[in-house]
Amino acid sequence: MSRQASDFNLTAATKFTSNGNGTKQSPMDIERIFGENAFGLDEMKTRLAPETFSSLLATIDQGEAIDLEIGNEVANAMKEWAMERGATHFTHWFQPLTGNTAEKHDSFITPNKGGGAIAKFSGSDLFQGEPDASSFPSGGLRATFEARGYTIWDPTSPAFIIENKNGSYLAIPTAFASWGGEALDAKTPLLRSMGAVDKQARRVLELFGHKEVGKVTATVGVEQEYFLIDEEFYYRRPDLMTTGRTLVGAKPPRGQELDDHYFGSIPDRVLSCMLETEKELYRLGIPVKTRHNEVAPSQYEIAPIFENTNIACDHQQLLMIILQRIARQHGMVCLLHEKPFAGINGSGKHNNWSIGTDTGINLLEPGDNPHDNLQFLFFCAAVIEAVYKHQDLLRVSVASAANDHRLGANEAPPAIMSIFLGEQLEDVFNQIDAGAPTESKQGGFMGLGTPVLPNLPRHAGDRNRTSPFAFTGNKFEFRAVGSSQSVSFPNVVLNTIVAEALDGMAGSLEAKMNSGMAMEIAAAEVVRETVHESKAIIFGGDNYSDEWHTEAERRGLLNLKTTVDALETLISEKNIKLFESYGVLSETELRSREEIWVEQYFIRINIEAETTESLARTMIMPAATRYLSTLVKTMKRGDKVGVSTSGVKEVADHMAAYVNELQEALSVLINANKDLGGDTVHEKAHHMLNNVIPAMNKVRHATDRLERITAGDLWPLPTYRDMLFVK
Repeated sequence: MSRQASDFNLTAATKFTSNGNGTKQSPMDIERIFGENAFGLDEMKTRLAPETFSSLLATIDQGEAIDLEIGNEVANAMKEWAMERGATHFTHWFQPLTGNTAEKHDSFITPNKGGGAIAKFSGSDLFQGEPDASSFPSGGLRATFEARGYTIWDPTSPAFIIENKNGSYLAIPTAFASWGGEALDAKTPLLRSMGAVDKQARRVLELFGHKEVGKVTATVGVEQEYFLIDEEFYYRRPDLMTTGRTLVGAKPPRGQELDDHYFGSIPDRVLSCMLETEKELYRLGIPVKTRHNEVAPSQYEIAPIFENTNIACDHQQLLMIILQRIARQHGMVCLLHEKPFAGINGSGKHNNWSIGTDTGINLLEPGDNPHDNLQFLFFCAAVIEAVYKHQDLLRVSVASAANDHRLGANEAPPAIMSIFLGEQLEDVFNQIDAGAPTESKQGGFMGLGTPVLPNLPRHAGDRNRTSPFAFTGNKFEFRAVGSSQSVSFPNVVLNTIVAEALDGMAGSLEAKMNSGMAMEIAAAEVVRETVHESKAIIFGGDNYSDEWHTEAERRGLLNLKTTVDALETLISEKNIKLFESYGVLSETELRSREEIWVEQYFIRINIEAETTESLARTMIMPAATRYLSTLVKTMKRGDKVGVSTSGVKEVADHMAAYVNELQEALSVLINANKDLGGDTVHEKAHHMLNNVIPAMNKVRHATDRLERITAGDLWPLPTYRDMLFVK
């Protein structure tokens, strides 16, 4: 006899103890443990000779080349440090174009002539690995029979230890390239883009008289949203296991309508998981800062403080891995899919981007009177122009089959790119466009009507949660990034398009100064011209409204609603020229990514469609027909004994209609799945978008109607009520 859903709910609700795995957790000493599992600068300084450390620091800070002799010393120190922490193996940890990370482990142990073994790890082992590249996406960069690929040590991102109860290993962040030298990963173009924005930003700063700046660094802080559900439910949902989201499931009577989950008290079990996760992240040197309940039930958020973009992107990948690993230790599963549950908010991650100098200046800090801060206005105008000119690339950078479910769904910004500046800054730029700015609106102070509460300084502008790209104090928040995505490519795009804007504005400024115009007057004129040309991208209203969609079309802004629409713009002549001009991606590398991402879209939808078909045929339909059979038998028995069964007949009629609806929808889906739409990945992607997804939606509509009236003890899947509210 099968167990009822309530039995599984009871198991899930009672198996957790407040101290997690049953052992009392010791207090967390953050200062002591922070970075203990990362081979960071402090650790290197204590283990390396001063001249070796200085040479390595020059590589990290100034990008100077590093030779093998230095590499040998670093490798030996890294090996000793790792083995002291129980590491027996090392791996080159890289980020292929799957969106995930990859690693192949090699032992430190090498046999010697005497029949014994020694621990060996040389500079050549550190500098380069040679994993088989044949099974990673390449988008045509290599022939099928060609397998060689290279991993190349990235000295700017710290190596780290990954621990397991049975041992540990050393992970070394690396780039990943083909035998021909093309980038096959997320890291390589990111490092190139950081170099591009550094070069152009320093060029501008020199024009502003800052000769002392040695480096400008793009920095990022990423807010990560995620769901936690009991693993009891996860393993009873084939759709969650296979695709990361529920392909069927009726909306429960209660969702997020009461607004009671957001910032609410964190459940004990979840808090225990969060605390352990944070401890592991601290030990890896990842500076997580905040945690809280998000809007949807069982949804949460974690966010670190700002870091160098390359390190932040590495840490973001690690954060997702650790979240998923620790959740399992607490009997839960961490869902990172952008839309695991229909009808409630999905998950994203806000990419907070800024740029700053090695002398401590945040170039996007407006100060108290931004209308007088010409340097800030110059850099801010560059971002405005970049977003306006490259709306398509920003949309491409967040494009995925999963993210299509949330963009514009009243939980995430729409697919239309726009910039929110806030009341104060928008007013300043309006003044610039009209002539010259004379004032900055001030926020003043806010009293709350009681002397026991202090007056608070009011910001000069509110936030706008509907905007995809918002200025939030001293940074821009790119809010459209999906929760499961690597943030590398969104930041590649941001760095590159801002580098181009700064390049063009610097050229205009130099030309005006060469014609005899004073620097301040010339810079103000460049800002005015830039804002005037790009002001259509600035919008401070409700991005969800129908009026904005109409207005955006009038302004000539792009509305690339689906991933297929967006990806088709990636290899335009404009974009090829952009990435090649700044040495970020060659035309070949860019075309390969377009091919890979279109193929991934097609494959993911195909997997979802086949999973939907399987669920409907083997689980939903049998459960529905069993219940229908029970209703029919009840009616027959009632007729025999003269008992009215009109109510039963009404339910049976509904069941029969919904079963027929499901079968009709299922037939359409089966036929759509048989036809992949063509020979190319582009043809297949269009088939998925235009035929398969609508067919899946019809199957879901029928199954969700059946769920609402089928007997609970017959329904084969955990419901939304089970998964979202049993904690």
